Amino acid sequence: MDKHHDDDQKPEVVHADSVTPDGSSGDAEKGVARSRPTYVKTKEEIRYIRKVGWTFLPFMTTIVMVQFADKSALAISAVLGIYEDTGIGGSEFSWLGSIFFLGYLVFQIPNQILVQKFPISRYLGVAIVIWGAVMMFTAMGNNFSELAALRFLLGLFEATCLPCIYIIIANLYRREEQTLYFGIATMCQGIGSVLGNFVAVGISNMGNRRGIAMWRWNHLIFGALTVTLGILCFFFLVDGPRYWLLRLTPEEHEIVDRRTKDNAVIRTKKVNWAHFTEALKESRLYLILLAAIGLNMQNGGLLVFSAQLISTLGDFTPTESILLKIPGGACACLFSLLGSILARKVGQIAYVGILMCLISAAGCLILTIVVDGPVKLAGYYLSWGMSGASALLAATIGNNVSGYSKKIFYNSVYVAGTTIGQFIGPLLMLEREAPRYLTGPIVFTVGNIVALICFIINRWTMARENKRRIANPPEKETDVSLGLTDIEDRNFLYRL
Repeated sequence: MDKHHDDDQKPEVVHADSVTPDGSSGDAEKGVARSRPTYVKTKEEIRYIRKVGWTFLPFMTTIVMVQFADKSALAISAVLGIYEDTGIGGSEFSWLGSIFFLGYLVFQIPNQILVQKFPISRYLGVAIVIWGAVMMFTAMGNNFSELAALRFLLGLFEATCLPCIYIIIANLYRREEQTLYFGIATMCQGIGSVLGNFVAVGISNMGNRRGIAMWRWNHLIFGALTVTLGILCFFFLVDGPRYWLLRLTPEEHEIVDRRTKDNAVIRTKKVNWAHFTEALKESRLYLILLAAIGLNMQNGGLLVFSAQLISTLGDFTPTESILLKIPGGACACLFSLLGSILARKVGQIAYVGILMCLISAAGCLILTIVVDGPVKLAGYYLSWGMSGASALLAATIGNNVSGYSKKIFYNSVYVAGTTIGQFIGPLLMLEREAPRYLTGPIVFTVGNIVALICFIINRWTMARENKRRIANPPEKETDVSLGLTDIEDRNFLYRL
C-alpha cells in the first residue's frame, strides 16, 4: 500500500487483525503478530465506504425486514382469525410453523451452487418476486393442505435471502468491519418483526373489509410489497465492490483492490468442490451447525406462538396481543446491535457471543419457571438475546472462513442449522401443555447452553491454530488472487 499521503487527507490508521500469541486481541505496540500489515484508511476510502453504505444498506435492511415479516406473518394470523376461517387446529398450526423451515432447509444445497452461477442481484431479485407471489397466494388458502404447500414454497424461496446477504457483506467490507454489518443484518430481523406487528395492528382495526378475513389481508399486503422489492433488487441491489451503481473512480478501483486483499475473498462463478470437502473435515463447521440449532429452536417456537403466549398473560384483545409483541422485536434489534458493537469494541467475538447466550438462557429459564404475569413477559423479551448470539455466530464465519466456495458452504450450513432449529421449535410447543407450553422453554434453555459451549470450543481451537501459525510464519505474502482457503493460507489468522 502507498504510504505517502498529503497532510490534508488525515488518514485513519487501522490495525488489521491484531492477535497475541495466545490468540487474544492485543496492541500493535506490544509486539503482536498479524495476518497482514497495518493499513491506512484514507479519506477517499472512507468516502467509498459511505458510497457503498448509501447504495447497499437500504436494500439490505429492507430485504431482511420484509423477509422476516413475511416469515412471521403466520404468528400474527393466529390472532387475526386463521383458526376460525380455515378450521385448522393447534397441532396443524404447529406444523404450518415448522413446514416453512423444511422448505428452507431443502433449498440450501441447490442454493450453494446457484448463488455462484448467477449474479447475486438478479438471482435474489427473482427469488424475492417469487416468494412475494407465494405470500399473495397464501391468502387464498382454505385448509391445512393448501396452507402447508404454500408455507413450504415460501420457505423454499426465502432460503435464498440470508446466504446471499452474508456473501455480499463478505465481498463489500473488510474483515474488521464485517462484525457490525452482520449485526445490522440480524438486527433488521427484529425490525421486520416490529414492522409486521405495526401493519398487523392496522389490519386488526380495519376488520374483514370486502369480505376478506384479516389474516388474508396481512398476506396480500406483504406479498405485494415483497414483489415490488424483488423487482427493484433485480436492477439495483449492489452485490459486489465494483457494481455499476457505485460509479467507481480510478482511485476507488485501487481502493477496492486493497480491500479485496484484506478480505481474502475473490468471487468466482466456478464451484470449487475441494472447498466443500475441506469444510466437512473441520470440527468448527459442526460446532457452528450445533450452535445455530441450539439458538434457533426458541426463534422458531416463540416466533410462531408469541402472540398466543402473550394473549394468555392477561385479558388482551388481538390488537393488544400484537402490540405486546413489538418490544420483543425491539429487544432482538437491541441485542443484535449491542452484541456486534461490543464485540467490535473489545475485539472478542466469542466471549460476547457467550454473554448473549447467557442472557437468552436466563430469559428461557424465566419462561420455564414463572407461570404468568409481567415477569414471564420480561423473560420472553430477554430470550431475544439469542439474536445477538446469532449475529456473532454469522460474524465468526465472515471473519474466519476464506475461499469463496468454502465461505458459501459455511454460510449455507449455518442457515441450515438455524432452519433445523426453527423447524424443531414450534413442534416443542405441545398443544396439550397450552397455555404454559413448558417443554419448549426447557429445551430452549438447554439449547442456549449448548451454543455457549460451542463458542468456547471454537475459540479455543482457532486460538491454538493462531499460536502455531505465529510460531512458524510463512516466508512470503499470500497472493489473494489464488483464492486460497483459511487452511491453505498460512498467513491467515483467525479473529476470536
